[in-house]
Amino acid sequence: MTIALRRRLLAEFLGTALLVTAVVGSGIMAATLSPGDVGRQLLENSIATALALGALILIFGPVSGAHFNPVVSAADWFLGRRAGTGLTGRDLAGYTVAQVTGAVAGSVLANLMFGLAAVDLSGRDRTGAHLWLGEVVATGGLILLVFALARSGRAPVAPAAVGAYIGAAYWFTSSTSFANPAVTIGRAFTDTFAGIAPASVPAFVLAQLVGLAVGVGLLAALYPDAGTAADQVVVPTADQATVDRPR
Repeated sequence: MTIALRRRLLAEFLGTALLVTAVVGSGIMAATLSPGDVGRQLLENSIATALALGALILIFGPVSGAHFNPVVSAADWFLGRRAGTGLTGRDLAGYTVAQVTGAVAGSVLANLMFGLAAVDLSGRDRTGAHLWLGEVVATGGLILLVFALARSGRAPVAPAAVGAYIGAAYWFTSSTSFANPAVTIGRAFTDTFAGIAPASVPAFVLAQLVGLAVGVGLLAALYPDAGTAADQVVVPTADQATVDRPR
């Protein structure tokens, strides 16, 4: 028995939307409050994002697993296939659509909250091999963290751990750690501090997919049976939450 797919998709849509709203909104606020000081702007943006991500995982995790990220969902599907756990192909498709549409909605919401045009495509070019390498590192590390926590039975600390990782990766990666294809697409719809030019999106997403492969490879080497815990990333087990029972 699992939580109904429609509820999980709603959780993924809302969670991803609010995550992007936090990223974009805090970027706009940081640029307004700290004009001319990019370091302080990044600090403010990263702290807000890390705290918001942890809170959103706590809110939506019991419903959908709080993936908010197509590469996390893809890893869950891939790793869980042999063990019969994790997302199904249908679930993966639904999660991806919910995450991408949620990310776009999140940018629109942030734009509107700050009195900007609902959709304003970003003019901020983010391109270069060093940035793509940063995305590989950020994404691979995220995949390794999420599934190592699940496999070692430490999923309850994921809100703090994942929030801390993303907050830190803002600073130790050259790309400021997008690490998420849905969020990358969503951030193209705002011409603000957190934006990314649409032309820069495909290379970032490709780098994130490479990071997914790297992360899965590292999991295979370090946690060969990580797939057995895929259900702990997707939805809570029956003893952790009330499930939808057939009537």
